[in-house]
Amino acid sequence: MPATPESDRELPNRELPTTPRGLRTRSSLVAAARRVFEDSGYLDSRLIDITHAARCSAGTFYTYFTSKEEILAAVLEQARDDMLHPGTERVDPHDDPVAVIAASNRAYFEAYRRNAKLMALLEQVSNIDPEFRRLRRERADAFVRRNARSIESLQNRGLADAELDPLLASRALSSMISRLAFNHFVVDAAGGNAPGDYEGLLATATRLWVNALQLGRSGVGGPE
Repeated sequence: MPATPESDRELPNRELPTTPRGLRTRSSLVAAARRVFEDSGYLDSRLIDITHAARCSAGTFYTYFTSKEEILAAVLEQARDDMLHPGTERVDPHDDPVAVIAASNRAYFEAYRRNAKLMALLEQVSNIDPEFRRLRRERADAFVRRNARSIESLQNRGLADAELDPLLASRALSSMISRLAFNHFVVDAAGGNAPGDYEGLLATATRLWVNALQLGRSGVGGPE
């Protein structure tokens, strides 16, 4: 079926169930859908595969979701929350900014590695469905806005290049990190190649980020 134009369709945004049992059932369906999507890809996955994996009926599925598209959106939303709040090592934002950037990059790459199959799926689906392109854009914008706030904070503390537009700088740097992660965890794996040096990836990403913001340069956050 061809994708409906973006102006004509939006994915439903249902409220979450209000009972513990309903929440558990919905969570079980989302977990089952994730397994099916990761194993079979989006186009080859069927609703019957999801209901079998969740050990529930089609009627139960339609109590919580209207379509394969809607449950995929729920799966991707869960992954987005994991990547925005990865729960790995945290560094106080007032610590050494280089250490903060390094820890943030590590948390992002670890979360990307956990969700690599879904990131590949999002890439696939967003190429054929305008609504998922919109969801992908919103996901990326959330990262960009968060990183822009961090860059602006460094500028206000006199630690980063004050002439940079924080939003544009964030867009460039966030795009770099995202594509590095995609190539490392998705493209290399799909091509049958073993991922390269993970620690080297982290070190390079952090160095590029630090150099772009001119952290530690004379007159911008201390001595060289």
